[in-house]
Amino acid sequence: MRNLDIPFVKAKVKAELALLGTHIDPKVEQAIKQALITETSDIAKDILSTLLENYAISRNENLPICQDTGTVVFIIEIGEGLCITGGSLTDSINDAVREVWQEQYFRASIVKDPLFDRTNTQNNTPAIIHTELVKGDKLTIKIALKGGGAENMSALKMLKPSDGKEGIKNFILDTIIKAGGNPCPPIMVGIGIGGNFETCALLAKKALLRDFGTPNPDKQWAGFESELLQTINETGIGPQGMGGKTTALAVQVETAPCHIASLPVAINLNCHAHRHTIVTF
Repeated sequence: MRNLDIPFVKAKVKAELALLGTHIDPKVEQAIKQALITETSDIAKDILSTLLENYAISRNENLPICQDTGTVVFIIEIGEGLCITGGSLTDSINDAVREVWQEQYFRASIVKDPLFDRTNTQNNTPAIIHTELVKGDKLTIKIALKGGGAENMSALKMLKPSDGKEGIKNFILDTIIKAGGNPCPPIMVGIGIGGNFETCALLAKKALLRDFGTPNPDKQWAGFESELLQTINETGIGPQGMGGKTTALAVQVETAPCHIASLPVAINLNCHAHRHTIVTF
């Protein structure tokens, strides 16, 4: 049994959160630069150039990439051979979020109740925390700062098996076309297929937390990702919904076995900032 001390975990999570809010993923920045080369629309080029300028300012001045610093989502894998000591993992993670949002002056965006008491909690907590037990003695924490604009454009549909590949594709395209510029494209598209109602939604979130641009290890699904990316970029929505060839930078799919009568599909969109990281202890 391996021991891991909570204060060490909290300190590392705090450091990563502060960086996530102010430093763009280098792979995302490179994808924007590449899109700037291939774009043919002058408006799209101007928007992409502005995004790159914004990334540089936020990095150099230690300022938020976006005023919407998001809901903080954690997907945590805890090894069965790991003993976490010195406190509560959930409490320490929420403490880390609370402290970073106050120290960095990030915008607090969480309300106490979804309908009857929309009072701001003032510290962006509670975070969204998913935990899973896995083999081994490691602790892996996947973190996302998820803006409301992109999250609001996400969707889930319980398709029939007979809908097949074309049904999935049509649902994804319809969702993205209806979203238009609301999720702040160019977007990242996370797709969960299979499992059941709640599983496919979590799979879509996990797809976004996969290393940016990494294809699905299954060749058939990797081919479907590539096909979807091409089709999405043919919609002409473009950066910030102003037209162009760059509507999405990546499409990533995660799957799970499902019931013989079901074909659940969830789409989770992320904005161009795509603030995510993975920490392993």
